[in-house]
Amino acid sequence: MKKLLCSALVLVISFGTSASSSHASSTLSASQISSYFQRTSLSATLADPAIIVIDRATGEVIFEKDSTSSRKPASVMKVLAATATLEFIDPELRYETRLYSGQESASLVLVGSYDPWLTNTYKEAVANKRAWIGNLIKKAIPVLKNSQGIPFKSVSIGYSGLFTKDRPLIETAFKNAGFKATFTPLSKSEVITNSKEEIATVYSPTVREMVKFAILWSDNNLANRLVLNASSVAGYGMSNLGVSMTINDAVARLEVDPTGLEIFDGSGLSKENRVTAKLVAELLQKIRDDPKFLPIYEGLPVSGVSGTLEKRYLTTAPQAVGLVHAKTGTLDGTVSLAGYVDSGDRQYIVVAIADHIHVGSVPTNAARTTIDKLFGKLAAPLISPAA
Repeated sequence: MKKLLCSALVLVISFGTSASSSHASSTLSASQISSYFQRTSLSATLADPAIIVIDRATGEVIFEKDSTSSRKPASVMKVLAATATLEFIDPELRYETRLYSGQESASLVLVGSYDPWLTNTYKEAVANKRAWIGNLIKKAIPVLKNSQGIPFKSVSIGYSGLFTKDRPLIETAFKNAGFKATFTPLSKSEVITNSKEEIATVYSPTVREMVKFAILWSDNNLANRLVLNASSVAGYGMSNLGVSMTINDAVARLEVDPTGLEIFDGSGLSKENRVTAKLVAELLQKIRDDPKFLPIYEGLPVSGVSGTLEKRYLTTAPQAVGLVHAKTGTLDGTVSLAGYVDSGDRQYIVVAIADHIHVGSVPTNAARTTIDKLFGKLAAPLISPAA
């Protein structure tokens, strides 16, 4: 019996030592991180990337390569756009779109509030539970009849608060419903005088939820429209120039060095956009500890789990599944990733921008694999010490 107890005790001690050793070896020292990142940054698959690694707790730069060079961010730009959105717009705000019958027969009044969530695509509406303009149009059809109940063949629509690209799509939706639509922009006072009875209203989710969705799924249209609205609130107007000024304003308020920042849209689709890895990393450092910007962190895709990282890391760096929270980016010739890596009781901020790679799926996938392994090398779960 004593021998059995002794054997069991040895086994427990051995297991505890093994677990402790495993935890110790699973996280890297600063010098090990620097050495590994230095070697990997020279990989031909990354084609001279810009990289930076920061210890989030201390702010210490563990490794950097060309972190102050101007690079094409691709969809990493959405992090900057989301920051500006939350800087200037109430996160609990919901946008609304109202449809009224008009004072004249065969007329409608469509009153929007530049709802970024409103979609003109039925497929997208169903897939993402988005408000669909077609539903409003369907509710208008019973109103568009003469006194004998015969539908009109044409309809006059007064409107306000719609994005420019929405109007032709709404026109097509009416055409598909059997109506020829003509449109007239209305001022606020004209909306009041031309409206008769409310037919229907649709509401967006909160800005908080829309930011999370745009970051999680890299929704170009949603991200850009949100920051256009932020630009309007900030007083810069709804234009790409306004977006640039708004994002620069938000960056300045957070006291992040804007050197190297050039902005041509809020989605990252423009190949003229430029950021530095250092700027993005400093921004990630600032917003992580500010509750105002929590929706950005909550919306970040998680390695092997959610969003645009759902199918990554599963084979490229399986040890990092669930431990990387980062925004992806892809353009022709560009692969980027920026976010946070959990490493035991630490969290690192990592930004990698490879914007000199060859165009094509093969070099793109090769760069993604290398970047996944790069981030994955840091990743380690938090293991509680034995009692």
